[in-house]
Formats: sequence, structure tokens, C-alpha cells
Amino acid sequence: MSTHAPALKDRFGRSIEYLRISVTDRCNFRCVYCMPEQGLAWLPKQDILSYEEITEVVRQLAPLGLRRLRITGGEPTIRPDLLRLIAMLRAVDGIEDIALSTNGVKLPAMASDLKRAGLDRVNISSDSLITERIAKIARRDLGFDPVLAVQAALDAGLEPVKLNVVVMRGINDDEVVEFARLTQQHAVHVRFIELMPVGEMAHLTDEHIVPSDEVLTRVATLGALSPAEGPARGNGPAKYHRLEGAPGTIGVITPMTHTYCGDCNRVRLTADGRLRTCLYGDHEVDLRSPLRAGSELGPLFVKALSEKPEAHDLVRLKVGGLRALSEVGG
Repeated sequence: MSTHAPALKDRFGRSIEYLRISVTDRCNFRCVYCMPEQGLAWLPKQDILSYEEITEVVRQLAPLGLRRLRITGGEPTIRPDLLRLIAMLRAVDGIEDIALSTNGVKLPAMASDLKRAGLDRVNISSDSLITERIAKIARRDLGFDPVLAVQAALDAGLEPVKLNVVVMRGINDDEVVEFARLTQQHAVHVRFIELMPVGEMAHLTDEHIVPSDEVLTRVATLGALSPAEGPARGNGPAKYHRLEGAPGTIGVITPMTHTYCGDCNRVRLTADGRLRTCLYGDHEVDLRSPLRAGSELGPLFVKALSEKPEAHDLVRLKVGGLRALSEVGG
């Protein structure tokens, strides 16, 4: 049983106990809403935090109330020896939950090993159930089958398993009902995410956004929806519903139509060691330099929380200089 201090609060009274850790800015996909087709100028290797450095950041912040971690990217499973990092983080006193966000391509081969290393649960991103359409959205044809990835995660006990779908009008919104059917067949939590036009993804506009209310109206053609409790150990902003008799749930995440900043409990560590207090703001603190200089990080963390903004400016498309979501792990 952990005995570490309660989570620190920011100046708006929000408890910050959740850190999203980007381990790489690289990805084996080039999803149309996340990264330019040609990729980005990748971070130099020497700028990327080592696994030992990431673990030291967590070790120093855990006594301040950090409890929950999420490993992100880019695509985290393409960084070599990821299992070693998970095992190292699992050994940090006070950490209660470690999750992974992945596109799922490597999950069938890695799920059991990830569980043994100490991973608790997984979020899989897939914006279609049709192989050819996945390749078109991802601009990479890797033969990915999201249902196999979901089953691999369930079989390994990486639960709750969440399946994230960015809904884009005219691109994949015709699959909303089919995704919802998965919750009637599997104990999976499908989350429909409103498209966030960001940075260089200018070809995706407000016209491509499908409001969550419209998504739920489409899902309701399968039957009555009732409010549901979110999955155990959930950290995110989704609002959940359940089709009658379904083992899984349907969530909606609404950054464009209904902001959820008032309940924000997270900060982000970029692959090159910057603490970003809001995904869509421009406030961030360099932790890599003081870490490599042997300085204490706690005071920097406390100061960063005191400067965390009350709300993001995403609706006005002020995104803190981001060229792509892949730069900060989404």
C-alpha cells in the first residue's frame, strides 16, 4: 500500500496525479490528423531521455503525489526494449497504475510480455475496422487488424481495454455503428474522439468534425443507451454510455464541443524532457537540463503546476506551436 503524499493541486484546485510520458516522437504510421505524410524532423538521439532518466523523473515526482503513468509516443512500441522501461517504472514506490497508448500494430506479439513487465492496461487507437481504410488513414499499409489487437490485449489481461476512434466526417464516420457493435461482443470500451484540427493538418477542418451528440444519436440506432460508469482505473475525460446487455461501454471525448479542462488531472513529459502542462497551450518547463545537471526536480514541478493554465485554446486553434500531435503524445 502506497503511503506517499496526496497529489499536488494547481492554482485552480485540480489534483495533478497523472503523467503522460512520450518515449519517442517517431511512429510507424502517418495518420492524417496526427503527423505530416513526410514525417517530421526527428529529435536527435542525444536529446531523447534515456529510460534511466525517465525513471528518475518519476522517482522524484512520485513523493509529490504522482500516481498514474501513461506511456505514449509517437508510437511507443517501436522504441527498443520498452519492456525494460515498464519494469523500471513498476518498481517506483507510489506508482499505482501504468497504461500504454499504442496504435496496436505490435500488440499481438507484445501483449503478454507487456503484462509480465508490469503494464496494467492499454489504449489502442484505430480509426477504421476496414484494412484498406486503415492503410489510407494511416498512410502506411502494415496489415493491421484492430480486432486482433483488442483480443490480444484481453487475452493478456491488459484491462480495461480501450479502443480510441477519431471520428472524421466523410472519412470514417460511416463506421460509428460498427465500432459500437464491438461493445456488444467484447468487454472493450470504444471511445469516439472529436477531431482536433492541429498544426500542419490544415486539410482537416471544422467541416470534418462530427459532434459527440451526433455520434451518440447514430449509436442509439442499435438500442437504448444509458449512462455508465467509466472503466476502473480510468484517468481520462470520456463520458460513458452502455447499450443494454453489452459487456463493453461507449465513451465520447469532446475537446471541440464540450471542453473538460475543469477536471484536468494531467501533465505531459515530452520525449526530449519538457514538462508540458497543457497539451494545447504553450507552457512547458525544461526538466532534461536540470536532471542531467543533478538538480532536484520537485521545485520545478511545483512551480509548473502553479502556472498551469485554466483551459486550453484549442477551439481557437491556438496550439502552442505544435506542428503535430505526435510531438507530445496526444
